Amino acid sequence: MATIAYPQSYYAASANPVPQRPALQEEVQTDVCVIGAGYTGLSSALFLLENGFSVTVLEAAKVGFGASGRNGGQIVNSYSRDIDVIERTVGPRQAQLLGQMAFEGGRIIRERVAKYNIQCDLKDGGVFAALTSKQMGHLESQKRLWERFGHTQLELMDQKRIREVVACDNYVGGMLDMSGGHIHPLNLALGEAAAVESLGGKIYEQSPAVRIERGANPVVHTPNGRVRAKFIIVAGNAYLGGLVPELAAKSMPCGTQVITTEPLSDELARTLLPQDYCVEDCNYLLDYYRLTSDKRLIFGGGVVYGARDPANIEAIIRPKMLKAFPQLKDVKIDFAWTGNFLLTLSRLPQVGRIGDNIYYSQGCSGHGVTYTHLAGKVLAEALRGQAERFDAFAELPHYPFPGGQMFRVPFSAIGAWYYSLRDRLGV
Repeated sequence: MATIAYPQSYYAASANPVPQRPALQEEVQTDVCVIGAGYTGLSSALFLLENGFSVTVLEAAKVGFGASGRNGGQIVNSYSRDIDVIERTVGPRQAQLLGQMAFEGGRIIRERVAKYNIQCDLKDGGVFAALTSKQMGHLESQKRLWERFGHTQLELMDQKRIREVVACDNYVGGMLDMSGGHIHPLNLALGEAAAVESLGGKIYEQSPAVRIERGANPVVHTPNGRVRAKFIIVAGNAYLGGLVPELAAKSMPCGTQVITTEPLSDELARTLLPQDYCVEDCNYLLDYYRLTSDKRLIFGGGVVYGARDPANIEAIIRPKMLKAFPQLKDVKIDFAWTGNFLLTLSRLPQVGRIGDNIYYSQGCSGHGVTYTHLAGKVLAEALRGQAERFDAFAELPHYPFPGGQMFRVPFSAIGAWYYSLRDRLGV
């Protein structure tokens, strides 16, 4: 089997040193077999190990190969659909539980970084930037909503104030969340993997799960080995493929694109983002950006429905960057890559159990850095018999995409075009 390497991203080029991890070549026995060594899988493994379970993690490529090691690196609270949408969908009791959890993922990340001394360039502060008065009104409502659930580290910014934190003339205002922030996402995953191994967990790379033998004592098969377990956690998200058909029916892989500039001068970097906050705008198909520890600008945006790799990523994203920062017109792009996330029709994560012993979480819908860390804790609680928070997610309604497998991509693209047009028209 061919070895799968990391994509040629800035993150892979600047990753911390890691040990070579073997492929599974035998039969092993464990309490929990976790499929996928991204944030969901690693977070689950850590919480389970801390609670006395034995854990084996299977990774088809390398730790953090998928969205966990390719994303924009932003710590953003709540879910891809906010708590008010959840409340209208499922009612106040369930929404109260989900609302209480909406800000927990960021705290878990910071706890992990501190407890296991993970070197991932953690910085505090995230900005939501409004391009229209309508978007500013939404941020005002969002602040009231989040404060209702106890989240108070928020500041509304007028046009003058936002210019103090980001050198872009396009914004009419924004909201600063000091519990948001940014990290080197691949180094966070690598640090969490090292923490898993420090507690006795086993991680096998280049070991894709090719078949799950279901039953009272499930077995996960890889090309050259197998894992017998009491429980399985499926954490493959957009990179799961057809391993579990039930999970593919109500989700769709989507691609997003990221570029990274050459290192900027200290003066230019300080001018762009003086407080070193990360930024995302409020459009339906949003742009997001931040500085790296070596003063590069990482800029991402756009969605490719169906997760096709564009032929020229720089041609798609560089114009977006220059619209925000025309002063970067002569700056060279050193890295450009794409990565996949898993979209659900509701934009809310799908959490559940298949039979008595196969658990899963997927479908972060582009909002996964914080949610996946919460998901690991919630899944671990469920395996320990504490299912209230797990059930709050599992009871969320989910639906197949219009048009089924064949037409879900064009239908979703048409919907995205409609909402993008509304953003451009300010309606």
